Amino acid sequence: MPSSKRIDVKACAGRSGCPLTNTLDIIGDKWTLLVIRDMLILGKSLFSDFLESPEGISTNILTDRLKRLEEYGLLEKKPYQEKPVRHAYELTLLGLELKPVMMEIAKWGLRNIEGTLAPTEEQLSEIRKKYAERAL
Repeated sequence: MPSSKRIDVKACAGRSGCPLTNTLDIIGDKWTLLVIRDMLILGKSLFSDFLESPEGISTNILTDRLKRLEEYGLLEKKPYQEKPVRHAYELTLLGLELKPVMMEIAKWGLRNIEGTLAPTEEQLSEIRKKYAERAL
């Protein structure tokens, strides 16, 4: 089901009305896609969860990507601790709509890039369980 909220093209640098250009302005870098992957597929929601990914995102890049995703309305943050304030992140309906796109990118990689592999359902289940226990 498409979300009712739409992102204004001006928020995407406003260079053209091309949907591919504007989508890439929002999600077209490696780190943004990996944060979305971690939320969609693995169930990660805490800043520290994202830092555990094997790709090794730095804290300043992660902070920037989470902020941008929130500004575009793809995720929202909710405080789960007061002192110090810490937030859990959750994809909005707009962010969840990226799942089929992410799955197709992964399928393309599996078909065309030697040495790539998908986790088994059992592995995914264990990972999701780990992060679900930490979620609030």
